[in-house]
Amino acid sequence: MRLIVTLLTILLSNLTFGQTKYEKDFNEFWNDVNNNYAYFDQQQINWNKVKEIYQPQVKQITNEIDFIRFMETVLNEFHNGHISLSTNLNSSNRIIPSGQDIFVQKQNDKYIITDIRKDFGADQCGLKIGDVIVLFNNKSISEQVEKFLPKHKAIYTQEMYQYALNMLFAGTYDAKRIITIDRNGKQVDFFPDNLQRKETKNLIETKKLNKTTAYIKINNSLGDYNSIADFDTAVDEFIEYKNLIIDLSETANGGNTTVARCIIGRFIDKTMPYQQHEFDEKEFQTQRKWVEYVTPRKTHFKGNVFIIVGHWTGSMGEGIAIGFDGLKRAKIIGTEMAKLLGAINGFTMSETNIGFQIPTERLYHINGTPREKYKPTILTQNIDETLKKMYEIK
Repeated sequence: MRLIVTLLTILLSNLTFGQTKYEKDFNEFWNDVNNNYAYFDQQQINWNKVKEIYQPQVKQITNEIDFIRFMETVLNEFHNGHISLSTNLNSSNRIIPSGQDIFVQKQNDKYIITDIRKDFGADQCGLKIGDVIVLFNNKSISEQVEKFLPKHKAIYTQEMYQYALNMLFAGTYDAKRIITIDRNGKQVDFFPDNLQRKETKNLIETKKLNKTTAYIKINNSLGDYNSIADFDTAVDEFIEYKNLIIDLSETANGGNTTVARCIIGRFIDKTMPYQQHEFDEKEFQTQRKWVEYVTPRKTHFKGNVFIIVGHWTGSMGEGIAIGFDGLKRAKIIGTEMAKLLGAINGFTMSETNIGFQIPTERLYHINGTPREKYKPTILTQNIDETLKKMYEIK
């Protein structure tokens, strides 16, 4: 018996030893995701099929650059911007939605710009909502989209195809995009990456829209604890106003729940639930479910609250929006949001020390709606329509 055990141990050791470090890391990655990923059922991902497709390919990899490229392709199987590597190459695709400045949808076999990120390259170079894109980087769009679609699926959902479009039009770090538009029957080229956005140093921006309505914009700073004090100062300044608009349309990088709870806490006078969590304990075939609460802070604003959201409201921005909605403390105005999945945790592959993040908890509106399925109270088609409705608030 001991001889059999010894022989098996030697055999397994030899098999492991025979693997390249890239094979070891891919297998470690696959197991970490298998044990911790929270959205297999919701996205109908066949993770075993993914392994069948990619495991033979990793055997051919001999350097880290090719391994990173390989892993970037594997991540497309999740078709969601909340899954990413902690490292990238010059040739890597920009991360979405933070690296994306136009929102393109396929409608009747046409690729139409349905939203544009304000003050970024696409906006500055003259692209407009409603423009029909005929070429991207002088090539057919339909052919280029294919590389971002999951390989383990034969039929693509709308979410898969939208992810692929978002990735394509975000572009890569090392190449300036050329977007060819059909304008009045003529093809016109636009170069959004020739223009750089003027970055603001202000975490929070404020202004008075009229005698009864004030406005606070959060400049992608939901992960910065310094924004809490700035937000408090802004709320204190407008504490007597009838209406307060909080603009979360530029929060693509997400943030953390401490900043979120500090913001929401200025608008309630008692402890209240604001979102639900769900975590699979796969080893024991059970789940942990809990409700997260928010507590009041300082003098609370008693007037009407309106939250502005959009395609670049991501992760914690989405959490704040569903929180305000669940508390029945604000009307949410805007397009659908970035639909980033769940609460993320980071992991590291042992051999290459390349990190990656995946959602390990599912998040829900207090009414049970998955966060990624939530639609604003006042649903708009683009940022222009959203701002028009904002300026109608009196």
